[in-house]
Amino acid sequence: LAALEARAVTVLDADGKARVLRPEAVARGMVALVASGARIGVDGTVVEGRSSVDAALVTGESLPVAVGPGDRVHAGTLNLGAALRVRIEAVGADTLLAEIARLTEAAGQGRSQLVALADRVARVYAPAVHGLALATLIGWLAFSPVPWTVALTHAVAVLIVTCPCALALAVPVVQVVAVGRLMRRGILVKSATALERLAEIDTVVFDKTGTLTGGRPELIAGGEDGAALATAAALASASTHPLARALVAAAPAVEAAANPIEHPGRGLEAGAIRLGNRAFCGLADDQADTGPELWLVRPGRAAHRFAFADRPRGDAAATVDALQGAGYRVVLLSGDRAPTVAAMAAELGIAEWRAGLDPKAKLAALEGLRSQGWRTLMVGDGLNDAPALAAAHASLSPAAAADISRVAADAVFQGECLAPAVELLTVARRTQRLVRQNLTLAIAYNVLAVPLAMAGQLTPLLAAVAMSSSSLLVIGNALRLGQARWRWMSS
Repeated sequence: LAALEARAVTVLDADGKARVLRPEAVARGMVALVASGARIGVDGTVVEGRSSVDAALVTGESLPVAVGPGDRVHAGTLNLGAALRVRIEAVGADTLLAEIARLTEAAGQGRSQLVALADRVARVYAPAVHGLALATLIGWLAFSPVPWTVALTHAVAVLIVTCPCALALAVPVVQVVAVGRLMRRGILVKSATALERLAEIDTVVFDKTGTLTGGRPELIAGGEDGAALATAAALASASTHPLARALVAAAPAVEAAANPIEHPGRGLEAGAIRLGNRAFCGLADDQADTGPELWLVRPGRAAHRFAFADRPRGDAAATVDALQGAGYRVVLLSGDRAPTVAAMAAELGIAEWRAGLDPKAKLAALEGLRSQGWRTLMVGDGLNDAPALAAAHASLSPAAAADISRVAADAVFQGECLAPAVELLTVARRTQRLVRQNLTLAIAYNVLAVPLAMAGQLTPLLAAVAMSSSSLLVIGNALRLGQARWRWMSS
């Protein structure tokens, strides 16, 4: 977040002269000048200029948003096109960016820390063991004619056989094996308590842009006309807009158009040829939301439409299917437009989805699920996901996510696949089962061995062998986790 906050704001005086001020010296009502390629440092309304703004980190919009006079912009977003003049409405601690930071901090502070069962047992274990050894010594001295050295030997055997190695290893050895397995799979878990919370998950909540999808638009329609595609790509090669880049990537190598003119937030033109949105190309506005698109108009030819989509990750559908097959409830929460989110949910088989959510609304949605008794795993990558990641019962973020999201998440995964989400939950549940098994083994060992030692049936040497064997038993049980495979795993 600190990297996105403005260190200085360029404001315009009444006579049009530019001054650079520290944020605390900026007041509402001033006009800020935002240069092309600069990150916007204030919340406000555009009063002059047209451009495209990359708001994906803050709002979750998958594509740059065209802005012009009357449109609101927020601190932390990136101006991709021409310079803008913005009437300042909020700066510093009053911006949406600062509110996201506060929500993230507050949500993170509300998370409880679980105390390991072994730690609770340890509070009474040592006094109890020494009490049993003392009772053994006194009992043999009082009720048996054996020498005091024999009574002392039996008491020592009790101390040896009750050495809490197995109990002390029962939890951490499983967690170490689990963390090691996950790390080999490209998943970094930040704490042992995260594994405990992950084992309790019953609902998985996904963000869309950059999480279920790759965050990069692709051409899905309009490329079948080779001549139109080549002409459009020649124009698009002069722009850095994501749709223009997607168009160029889909076309064969072409020579760039001569002297194209880019109109930020609208399109490009070269002579009588235009590539851009409907209004820029002189086409009637279609009230239906048809998703991201570019139109190409050429003299003497019908207008040609190029459609784009942010495609899901290659294994997104398989991951959702595996989660639902394992009994998890899957929900999609996104800041993107409803038609886009609905199409993605339908493609991946997600029945529950909500669109147009800002960071506060996402946080409210997570808190609503929690109030209903659901324990959620939030999977997200954007700055706008950070409060929800911190508020969820547990959270997961890709390594390519915004810094604040990686910090807020309990686990981070590498690569382009979503399968780590299934691996993480499966290993977490298996870890808790093995922890319970190890604790049961450790307790059962003590229940059997202590009476034998107190009855004088174990020498100190045999007690040491038994104690070591119990430790090896829980270690061996834990190591099974490192080699286990599950049916959903394809590799």
